[in-house]
Amino acid sequence: MSDLLNKKCVPCEGGVTAFDISEIHKYQKKVDGWDVVKNEKDIYFLEKKFNFKNFLESQKFVNLVGKVSEEEGHHPDIMFGWGYAKVSITTHAISGLSENDFILAAKIDKGASV
Repeated sequence: MSDLLNKKCVPCEGGVTAFDISEIHKYQKKVDGWDVVKNEKDIYFLEKKFNFKNFLESQKFVNLVGKVSEEEGHHPDIMFGWGYAKVSITTHAISGLSENDFILAAKIDKGASV
């Protein structure tokens, strides 16, 4: 994970190929607890559910994810409520996963552990 923490998300306007499943699995080993899921349009996402003691802790985490996402210029989908937050990450411009998604996942994990 540390090599991902030292990288910065690179703006993606498309024109690059999304990772294939073997590349996804290689990078998945670098982030802890993130699941690779495919939606009904065959687009891969990274997803992880975080658990908290109450709503305020969930909200604090979501605010932290928002800050990290803005710094990286890469924005996940977040669903949260009392005691949980679920984060889904993909690179919409290429309809799949790229290194940016794994960089963001690593930085979210680092923030969650603080």
